[in-house]
Amino acid sequence: MNSTTKSARPARTAFLALLFASAASSALADAAADVTNVEEVTVTARRREETVQEIPLAVSVIGGKQIDQVGAFNVNRLTQLAPTLQFYSSNPRNTSVNIRGLGVPFGLTSDGFEQGVGIYVDDVYNSRVAAATFDFLDVAQIEVLRGPQGTLYGKNTTAGAINITTNQPTFDFQAKGEVSVGDLDYRQVKAAVSGPLSETVAARLVVSSTSRRGTIYNVARKVWINEQDNLGVRGQLLFQPNDNLNITLSADYSAQDAECCAQIYVRTGATQRPLARQYAALTTALNYAVPSTNPFDRLTDTDVDLNAGNKLGGASARVLWNVGPGTLTSVTAWRFWDWEPVNDRDFLGLSIVAKSQNPSQQDQYTQELRYNYTGERFDYVVGAFAFHQRIDTQGTEAQGPSSSRWNLTGALASNPAVLNGLVAYNTQWLKSTSLATYGQLSWKVTDALTIQPGLRINYDKKSGYYERKVFDGQGAPVLYGQTDPIKVAQRGILAPQVSAPSFSDTNVSYDLTVSYKAAPDVLAYATYAKTFKTGGINQNGLPVDAAGNPITAAGAIKPESVQHLEAGLKTQFFDRRATLNVSLFRTEIEDFQVTVSNGQYGVLRGYLANAGKVRSQGVEAEFNAQPTERFRVYANGAYTDAKYLKFTDAPCPPELSGGTTATAGQTPSAPGVAGGISPGNCDISGQRLPGISKWSASYGAEANLPVTLVGHAGEAYLAFDGSYRSDFSSNPSPSAYTNVKGYALANFRAGFRTPGGFDVYAWARNAFDEEYFEFLALGPSNTGLVVGQPGDPRTFGVTLKAAY
Repeated sequence: MNSTTKSARPARTAFLALLFASAASSALADAAADVTNVEEVTVTARRREETVQEIPLAVSVIGGKQIDQVGAFNVNRLTQLAPTLQFYSSNPRNTSVNIRGLGVPFGLTSDGFEQGVGIYVDDVYNSRVAAATFDFLDVAQIEVLRGPQGTLYGKNTTAGAINITTNQPTFDFQAKGEVSVGDLDYRQVKAAVSGPLSETVAARLVVSSTSRRGTIYNVARKVWINEQDNLGVRGQLLFQPNDNLNITLSADYSAQDAECCAQIYVRTGATQRPLARQYAALTTALNYAVPSTNPFDRLTDTDVDLNAGNKLGGASARVLWNVGPGTLTSVTAWRFWDWEPVNDRDFLGLSIVAKSQNPSQQDQYTQELRYNYTGERFDYVVGAFAFHQRIDTQGTEAQGPSSSRWNLTGALASNPAVLNGLVAYNTQWLKSTSLATYGQLSWKVTDALTIQPGLRINYDKKSGYYERKVFDGQGAPVLYGQTDPIKVAQRGILAPQVSAPSFSDTNVSYDLTVSYKAAPDVLAYATYAKTFKTGGINQNGLPVDAAGNPITAAGAIKPESVQHLEAGLKTQFFDRRATLNVSLFRTEIEDFQVTVSNGQYGVLRGYLANAGKVRSQGVEAEFNAQPTERFRVYANGAYTDAKYLKFTDAPCPPELSGGTTATAGQTPSAPGVAGGISPGNCDISGQRLPGISKWSASYGAEANLPVTLVGHAGEAYLAFDGSYRSDFSSNPSPSAYTNVKGYALANFRAGFRTPGGFDVYAWARNAFDEEYFEFLALGPSNTGLVVGQPGDPRTFGVTLKAAY
């Protein structure tokens, strides 16, 4: 851990608290304003400002106020408000963000593929999904765009996009602050100040700090792990020389330095490995037992000093220039991402995998130009986009003294020196370039009927390099051609390899939306979209043939080809005090990109491949109402049926793996038969995709009463926010051992606020202390070990906010 960073926490918190105190004293003096019953929500989902009920698009809009109130300070917490948004993270690098069950292959992340949910902050594309793990900084609004967004948002939005808009510099002085304290030593401080520097220049500065004790106790090292330690800062300058020109310069930096991230023992399941090589026999032979077989005791004994060092930031220049009848927008940006991990990939107190870490450094550059025009009968957006990225990774994979017993047989298994100290040094880099032009037209055929076609042409090129050098415990190289049994055994665990995969392609995305305004507050629409997610290259080692040579054909994977149909209805009633939006969708993807493993231990992170075809279909509904200024209620729900339509050569689940591989004419053994015959691969066509619940919902209500407290008029309020999701598969090939049970979470808050911006409330999250898993995973070598990441226990605290 970084001791300097840790010792700086009290000073950094005190500094932010001073900024907060200044804002709080002013806010308490301001307590008179009318409550607005109904508020129009403006979005920029189509790259121009519109009200959410007027756009023919399935979009969930979550305001900054609601985000703060429910404690949704990152994308993970946002899933409790958007039912069809899924988030899984074993650490910041290995993070998946999906919408409607689609987006990122479930499993360990490879640099060589792209996400299917685009993440945008103030018009800047964030290519690495690790950005989703950071705290939100001074967010004004988040739009979750569901379904393909390939025309306006690009090639890698086959499942949707998350469009984050932050608060901008103002020419009137503003200050706001927030302090939260809670159990588990939770501390969160946020502060923002904005105002003029001259008649034409305004500035905004935002800082945020979050820290919390870990939720899992390491009994071996006597420390709490899976903690939070986040720091973020952003500065913006707005230059507005006249009403026709705005130039915004922005720079931000975020850092995480948490002792994280561990998954802990959940259960074991029988595999087809010989019985002596399954978990119970191996741990007995090594005289080992986990601290607890109840994962909700939240105990581990991992023997590695974990770290999730993560830094992300960049700078951008956004120019909005009113030219002629429309607006020209230019967005120029540079982003960086540095990842410095320390992991324990065997998940146990045993030293099997002694070291597994892949530090990475990324730089990306983007440039977008677009022109927006809004007319009486025609609106259009045309633009061009350029992207370049370079990622460098330096990996180290080392085996420990328990590895021989865990992975080998016979006399070699009894000799720790065979694998102890065996180490692989991986060097890899990736270059990626993308160019696109696009356009979307809205033709108002009549006052009620609008036809909206869109088109995007995209070119992608990727090239990469991967080299793994392997050395034994004495520092001697491990090479092909060595026939000594020890060297052969070592190559079976870590094998040297060199590959230089590449990929290039041009693709066309297009869509057509027809919308009809049946009444002033009723909009019906239907959409067809044909889009794609760009191809990829394998950057973490290739599978090898019988001679041990890399299978070069597996170096690149095909683009995903997506066809999407959607129909929706947007309505408002009761004088626009209530809103009900419904959408039905069906998405089919050919050459779906997945992460697989063929049982070769040396392919440590799995590799990328294409499944034949998948489908996600379902229905979503969003309802909210505010019948009076004293009460509001919302309920959002979704039914999602996502499954593989065709995947005939998938990796088998653990209960069908580990035995002797079946040859022609042999019948594989029943699941879990020790020493049995395992199929070479499995047909999982018709089975469901990982990570997606069939049923999901979010719901809540708030009631308030006018009160006067210490001479200040305001509202006392009580609020509830809940979420539910049914069970889901947590393995790319569904397994009886990795199915996560459904769960419901309940959050409460009660407090007092004034119209001037003062707000103090107590809160409880996961108030009923629901025991649930965020995901489950398999331990190494198919011994039957299942590990998991328990969700947060019940937490409670107090938040004090003020604005001036």
